[in-house]
Amino acid sequence: MGTESGCRLPAVFVLTAILSATGCSSQSAGNAPEATSPASNVTLTAAQRQHVRIETVASTTFRRSIDTTGVVDFDNDQATSVLAPFSGPVMRLTAALGERVSKGQELATVSSPDFAAAFAAYRKALATAATTRRLADLDKDLLQHQGVSAREEQQAQTDADNAESDRAAALQALLALNVDPQTIKDIQENRPVARTEGTIRSPIAGIVVEKLITPGQLVEAGTTPCFTVADLSRVWVQAQIFGPEVAAVQVGDSADVEADIDAAHLRGTVTNVSALVDPDTRSVIARITVANTAQILKKQMYVRVLIHSQHEQTGLLVPVSAILRDDENLPFVYLEQADGSFARAHVRLGYRDGDRYEIPSGLKGGEKVVVEGGIFVRFIQSQ
Repeated sequence: MGTESGCRLPAVFVLTAILSATGCSSQSAGNAPEATSPASNVTLTAAQRQHVRIETVASTTFRRSIDTTGVVDFDNDQATSVLAPFSGPVMRLTAALGERVSKGQELATVSSPDFAAAFAAYRKALATAATTRRLADLDKDLLQHQGVSAREEQQAQTDADNAESDRAAALQALLALNVDPQTIKDIQENRPVARTEGTIRSPIAGIVVEKLITPGQLVEAGTTPCFTVADLSRVWVQAQIFGPEVAAVQVGDSADVEADIDAAHLRGTVTNVSALVDPDTRSVIARITVANTAQILKKQMYVRVLIHSQHEQTGLLVPVSAILRDDENLPFVYLEQADGSFARAHVRLGYRDGDRYEIPSGLKGGEKVVVEGGIFVRFIQSQ
């Protein structure tokens, strides 16, 4: 209990006592423990009250920020697996891992019998289409001179249309094999084509992030993955969200992503929140889309993520400086009573919003809390 003599203590002694009280929690096990909390309240003199500052607790609206970690991944909307469009052994690789490639750039060549079959099918389709169209035109002329029946003339037109459809399909087969335009022109003009090598080309502009084939390897059309090409100007960060924080994260929330201590914050947006819980980590994955024009973020890199919820919440917030711990490490604050004295009130700590704690229970709106000088009040209480 504070007395009149308490206010006449020398300033140095008071400061030393306050610092000693601050360090109580770090005393060794061999030191005498702090005395248990007395039942009586703490009464301060007018001079002693100069060492404390009081705030009235009021309901406050705030938005939570979730501090967590994440892993960088490709933006699957800007990454593609390059499959072999034809079968055969790989002759050579022309793109290196990590190389930037343009759309249509050569990645590898394959010696494929598919080309010989496709070239022959196109030549045959060209010849058949030309012949059937010539016969159809002839039957049309004969029909006008009663040389053929109308039924024969209609059949000739149908045969010509079908042959031209087959020609178009054969051309599409060559295009699917990435045959260059000059080779197609040579076939159309009935010039010999000796090439039997196929070229695997990049379907998009980006970085070769995976190389899955080697020279001599046999690839199968449409089934063998050869490369992965990704546009890394935008990436996904898969952030882990735990427990009650899941409800605070929504699509559209902004986020700061930091690769290391010295890196500048990259801005991103939550674009998906998983509906499933990871069975290994018991977390929910929030996908954050981040612009990565400088390519600071790399696949599988661990990053720190700070998600800023756009959902407003209401609660009682008190400064961190108001929170003290008792002998059992339970948090409490000092409340000013109607008679001017101060009493301990144990509280439950919730979300920390910067330098303030949300107090889910233990306080009511309108109560007056010691927000500065709580250690001093504790020291006076221990006397």
